[in-house]
Amino acid sequence: MALNLEALGKKIGPVTKDYTWKDAVLYALGVGAGFSELEYCYEKNLKVIPSFSIAAIFEFLSHIGINSNINLAGILHGEQELIFHNPIPPEGSLITEGKITHYYDKGKEKGALVVGESDTYHSDGKKLFTSIITIYSRFDGGFGGENAPKKEVVFPDRDPDFVVSASPSPDQPLIYRLSGDIFDLHVDAEFAKMAGFKMPIMHGLCTHGFACRALIQSLVPGESEKVRRLVCRFTKPLYPGTPIKTLIWKTGEGKAVWRVVNAETGKVTIDNGIFEYGDIPEEKIRFDGRVAIITGAGAGLGRTYALELAKRGAKVVVNDLGGARDGAGSGSTFAADKVVDEIKALGGEAVASYESVSTPEGGGNIVKKAIDAFGAVDILINNAGILRDKSFIKMEPESWNAVLDVHLNGAYNVSRPAFAVMKEKGYGRIIMTTSAAGLYGNFGQTNYSAAKMGLIGLMNALKLEGEKYNVKINTIAPVAASRLTEDVMPPDFLEKVKPEFVSPMVLFLCSEKCPVSGNIYNAGMGCFNRVAVVTGPGALAGSTDKPGTVEGIMANLEKISSLKGGREYRQLNDQIGDVLGALSKPLEKGVPAVGKQQSTVSVAGIFEAMPASFVKSASAGVNVVFQYIISGSGGGEWHSVIKDETCTVKTGKHEKPTCTLKMSDSDFLLLMSGKLPAMQAYTSGKLKIEGDIMKSQLIEKLFKR
Repeated sequence: MALNLEALGKKIGPVTKDYTWKDAVLYALGVGAGFSELEYCYEKNLKVIPSFSIAAIFEFLSHIGINSNINLAGILHGEQELIFHNPIPPEGSLITEGKITHYYDKGKEKGALVVGESDTYHSDGKKLFTSIITIYSRFDGGFGGENAPKKEVVFPDRDPDFVVSASPSPDQPLIYRLSGDIFDLHVDAEFAKMAGFKMPIMHGLCTHGFACRALIQSLVPGESEKVRRLVCRFTKPLYPGTPIKTLIWKTGEGKAVWRVVNAETGKVTIDNGIFEYGDIPEEKIRFDGRVAIITGAGAGLGRTYALELAKRGAKVVVNDLGGARDGAGSGSTFAADKVVDEIKALGGEAVASYESVSTPEGGGNIVKKAIDAFGAVDILINNAGILRDKSFIKMEPESWNAVLDVHLNGAYNVSRPAFAVMKEKGYGRIIMTTSAAGLYGNFGQTNYSAAKMGLIGLMNALKLEGEKYNVKINTIAPVAASRLTEDVMPPDFLEKVKPEFVSPMVLFLCSEKCPVSGNIYNAGMGCFNRVAVVTGPGALAGSTDKPGTVEGIMANLEKISSLKGGREYRQLNDQIGDVLGALSKPLEKGVPAVGKQQSTVSVAGIFEAMPASFVKSASAGVNVVFQYIISGSGGGEWHSVIKDETCTVKTGKHEKPTCTLKMSDSDFLLLMSGKLPAMQAYTSGKLKIEGDIMKSQLIEKLFKR
C-alpha cells in the first residue's frame, strides 16, 4: 500500500446526505443528551447539536480515505476543526464538496497525516460548516514528504473556569454508531483485540459530542446557534463507561480553550481544544472581481440583474440589440447605453454590447467584449428573448426559426465561447432562462415553448461537462413583467411581478456560494420552487426475454403512468442503468421495473471471470487465500488462492482463509461495477472483513475490473 499522492488538491464530491429530525435526535442521544436538554431530543422547536455536523458527513470522510489510498488497518481520527457559518436545520439534505489539502510524513515508524478540507451546504443553499479533518495513518509514513508544522494551544496557568463531568454509558457506542460510524473497533470484541485493545473502545467523535454539549452548557447555555468554531486533537482512547471531565478556560471575548480528561486516571483524551462563540456575522454575497455578461439587459429582468450584480461589485457587460419585441428592426444602442450609464452613476463598472445573440459571430463578439474590457468571464446570464406568437398552423418557418435563433441558438452562441474561458479558469456560473410555457406548455407558443424546453436539454448536458471545472449551470423560469409580457398581463398584476422579485434567485445561482448545478427554479412574486423531470418506477408489460404486447401496455397503463416512488436522474447512464438493472432478473407481470439500480452481471459470472482479471505482475511474493461469502438469492461461497504468481478460484469454503469477505449480492455487484467504493462499503457495514484485514487491501491490486 502507498498513499495516492496524485489525489492531492483534486475535488471530492459533491456527496449528498439526506437526514430528518430523527437523525439529529439519535445523534443527541448518542452523545449523552436527554431530558435535561430536551431542545436536542424533542422535535418540537428542535435544535441540532453543532457537532452533529461531523457525524452527518461521515460518508464524505470515507471518500478522503478512498482517494488517498490510506491503509485502512492503521487509521485514527487525529484532529478535527469545524467552522460554523449557519445553524444546522433539523432536516433536509447536506451537500459536501472538498479535497485532500496536505500529506504529512512523520517517518516510516511513526506514520503519516492526511488532511482533508470540505464545505457543506444545506439543500436550501445556505453554507452550514467547514470541516478540516486530519487522519493519522500508522502504516503510511516514510514516503519522503515534509513533516507537519507544530501547533501549540496555550492553556492558562490556573484552574479551569468550568469543569463539566459526564458518565457515558457502557453501551454508549451502540447508540452512537447508529449515526454512521459503524466501524467494528467500537462494537466487536475480537476485532478490538486484533487492533490491540482489550475491548471495544469509545468513538473519539462520541466523546467530542459530549465535549460540545459541555461547552455550550457552560458558555452559551441554550444558544447552540452561537457556536462558531470547534477545534481539537484526539490523544488517547477511552473504554465505554469511563467517566470524563471537560475542562474549560475562557481566554477572551467569545473565546475559550478546552480539553477532556479521563476522570479516573486524569489522563488527557482530547487536547488542544479551541472554542469560539458569538452571534452569526451577516453573510453578504458579493461579486467583487467577477465579470458578468447579461444578454437582453437593456430593460426588464436583464436590466435588474445587471444593476444588482454591479451593486455587489461585479463588472458588467450589458448586451442588448435594442430591437423590437419580435426581433424586427436593425436595433439601437440606446437601451444598453442607458443601463451602462445607470451602473456608472452608482459607482460601478460596465460596458455596452450591441451584438445579436442569434449568430455565432455575435455570441463570440459579446464574450470578446468582456475579455477586452475586463480580462475574464465568470458569469453569463442568457436572458435575451423575443416573441412571435401564433397558433401552430399559422406558425410559418420564419417565425419558428427567429424565436429559436434568439432563445436556444442564442444561448449556444454565447455560452460556447464563455464556457471555454470558464473551463480554462476553473470557475464559472451560467444561467439559462426557460419559461412555464416550455415546462408546462402554452397555447399559441409552440416556437417559444420548444426553444425554452430545449434550453433545459442544453443545461442537462452542459452541467456534466462543467462539473470537473467548477462551472455550474442552472436554469431560471421567471414570472416577471418585461417587454415581452407588459401588454399580456393585466395591469393590476404587473405590480406583483416586478423583476426585483426574481433577481435574488438568479444572483444566488451566479454566486460562489451556489452549491448546485443542473437545477431548474420557478421564480416570481417572491415565491421560489424547484422543477424537476421525474421518472416513475414503471412496469414490465411482458417478460424480460420477450417484447410486450399492445394489450400488455393497456393492462398495465396505470402502473406505467404512475410517478409514485419516481426518481430524478442526474444523467442518461443512471436511467439506462436502472432499466438494465430491472431486466437482470425476471419480474412478475406488472411489478415495478425501474427504481433500484442493479447490475446485469451475476455474482457467479464475476468469480468465473476472476482468473482472467488476475494481475500476475502484482502478485510477486504474495501467498493469500480470500474467502467470499455472498448472501442473497444470487450469492454463494467462493474462495481464491493466490500463490506462486497464480490464481485459482473455486466454489465453497477454504479450510484456512487469510481473510473472509462478507457482502450481500446486490452490494457486491455495485462494488465490482465501481459504483460502491470499497472503503465506503466497509465503513458503512455493507462489507464485513474477518481475519487479516490488511491483506484484504491487496485485492484491488491483484485484480483489474
